Amino acid sequence: MITLWGRANSINVQKVLWTCEELGLEIVRHDVGGPYGGTDTPEYRAMNPNGLVPTLQDGDVTVWESNAVVRYLAARYGAGSLWPEDPGVRAAADKWMDWQLSTVQPHQRTLILQVVRTPPEKRDKAAVAAAMSGAAQALELLEGAFGDGPFVAGTGLTIADIALGPVMHRFVALDVPRPRLPKLEAWYARLTDRPGFARHVMPPLS
Repeated sequence: MITLWGRANSINVQKVLWTCEELGLEIVRHDVGGPYGGTDTPEYRAMNPNGLVPTLQDGDVTVWESNAVVRYLAARYGAGSLWPEDPGVRAAADKWMDWQLSTVQPHQRTLILQVVRTPPEKRDKAAVAAAMSGAAQALELLEGAFGDGPFVAGTGLTIADIALGPVMHRFVALDVPRPRLPKLEAWYARLTDRPGFARHVMPPLS
């Protein structure tokens, strides 16, 4: 039995939900975090001392940090697909997962907090402008590095797409200007055709 703790509107939980659907895994999910609370209880902190979401339990294995959870599930249940067997392809996918957290996520977090979760009159305009600029630069970098394959790491959907697909969706869904990105826009269109992406990643932002 795979159990997941985390609210469905969290981008980090969405990665895991999409991964599970791509791999055909049945899970039980509990709403935790944000308005649901529950991350400060002794029971939750015993599983995840960071007190954030998601947390996943698979039998006697407990994993937290979204990209670590995605890697675990892909390695255990998706070898040869989401988890590439070729070490070079896997490294290519892996580096983009790390890049998502280190380079893109800080800008996107600011935009979500300011544009989606803060009333217009209370927004920090300077913070929004800085985040928009940083996000645009990051997307242009990914656009320039995107190869000839249909997915981030080549011909097949991998952990790299799982990490970056929800990021791209949020930039598309946010009412903010962004540069013209033909390769990323074509990639995003391919992702929207995947049932798991549409179901778990594309609900309205909140």
